[in-house]
Amino acid sequence: MKQFEFDFVVVGSGLAGLLAAWHASAHGTVALISKSELDISNSYHAQGGIAAAIGPDDNPVNHFNDTLTAGRGLCDHDAVSILVNEGLAQVREMIAMGVEFDKDPSGMLVLGLEGGHSRRRILHADGDATGKVMTGFMLKKILANTRITTFEFTTAVKVFSQNGVCSGIQTLDYNTGENSLFRTKATILATGGLSRIYARSTNPYTATGDGFALAWQAGARLADMEFIQFHPTALSLDGEDAYLISEAVRGEGAHLIDKYGERFMLQLHPMAELAPRDVVASAIFQRMQETGSTVFLSLKHLDAGFLKERFHSIDAKLSSFGIDLTNDLIPISPAAHYTVGGIRTDVWGQTNITGLFACGEVASTGVMGANRLASNSLLECLVYGKRIVEKAKDLPLPKARPNNIDTIVLNPATDNTYLNIKNELAEMMSNQVGIVRNREEMLIAQERFNSIKRQYPGSLSDYNGKKINELATVCSLICISALEREESRGGHVRSDFPKEVPQFVHHIIQEKDKSLRTETVRKNLP
Repeated sequence: MKQFEFDFVVVGSGLAGLLAAWHASAHGTVALISKSELDISNSYHAQGGIAAAIGPDDNPVNHFNDTLTAGRGLCDHDAVSILVNEGLAQVREMIAMGVEFDKDPSGMLVLGLEGGHSRRRILHADGDATGKVMTGFMLKKILANTRITTFEFTTAVKVFSQNGVCSGIQTLDYNTGENSLFRTKATILATGGLSRIYARSTNPYTATGDGFALAWQAGARLADMEFIQFHPTALSLDGEDAYLISEAVRGEGAHLIDKYGERFMLQLHPMAELAPRDVVASAIFQRMQETGSTVFLSLKHLDAGFLKERFHSIDAKLSSFGIDLTNDLIPISPAAHYTVGGIRTDVWGQTNITGLFACGEVASTGVMGANRLASNSLLECLVYGKRIVEKAKDLPLPKARPNNIDTIVLNPATDNTYLNIKNELAEMMSNQVGIVRNREEMLIAQERFNSIKRQYPGSLSDYNGKKINELATVCSLICISALEREESRGGHVRSDFPKEVPQFVHHIIQEKDKSLRTETVRKNLP
């Protein structure tokens, strides 16, 4: 088994991981580990942009208040204040480094509007390819940096933790089947989300929740796992994957209409189509139930030339299906999109395990609350990807070395078993733990999750068996929190408890081999 020693090990190559690796390289050697190619991530596919209070009519206080409103009372105020203030500085730093956000002919930044924002504050690059531009920019810097070593097609299979201290990780190379050990003072999980555990998702195939399961098994705390954000507008065509149609499309004036041609959001929220995502997704789901049909985006009333330039990637994708962005009704329905909860960290990205950090979508910093405000995710990557390194750089190399090492083996003979169970879990999550939930259905799902975990214990050396256990574990963790939260709030909607309940204004914390507990929402500012 190969053994490596780096000052920092970063798992995940989305924007959070790239930034953490970049900042860490100023303080030591870095291993950057990706389970696929370096450019396969949720960040890379982000269309909408990055939120920052950079406009002349805006300020961080407005951004702070909008974030709290979207978060439905569960945002930690100190984390949000750090996000909106340091985030503005980080965006300016990215511009100074050479990231080219879109500008008008006079050289002013073009700022978009998205759901839940009271001002135009969404910077975008190359129209609807902001994530691609930003991650591509950082990837070039990563690949040119001699202090960063990249490992593609390599997956983390274990986080080593002894007596509350993390000493590194074990990996598996998909191409060679080789296991390796990485010893380090700082293990940074930036593994992205888990929305691919649902049958319908906007995420790349890699987003199966690996980081959540790894952290859980190592003893890290998880928070707010019940909150899954469903993007309201994903293309809905039979036999095709859900393709994200950016919220920025509605920000530029697109209407949501049902099969009868009615703009149903007008009666449901004062911001209509630009209400927070949880409101819009639930409204679409309800209208689909009532009409037995998908709903539609209509842009017929908008300027065609502007739309084709602003949303050229979306236009090209729709054209490949024979849909005209500017003139046709675009069939859409919600799809699992973003994991709001995650590995619980402090405002420096540190977990309850010394030397184990998390940033990006896999983390629960306290920023998102019960529902992520649109385009805050890339901003969180910038801010917390940097803050982690400020904390991690001064740690000593742990004296303890990884132990209890079991070789994990690739076994093609069990590939179909894994895929079959993965598909079963995805259907169950979509049907029983989806946009709208209830106790009876979730208890049925939880019984099946537990059965699968018993059948495939985490100690299996077969990689497929291990992955089955991890998928069932992540599904179970979501279900446990969703059963505990007997109310509807943000991205968690229960038909049997349809109202917000004041007693549930707290985080739900899960930790392996310990009882559920709650954590008070932090109202203090930094």
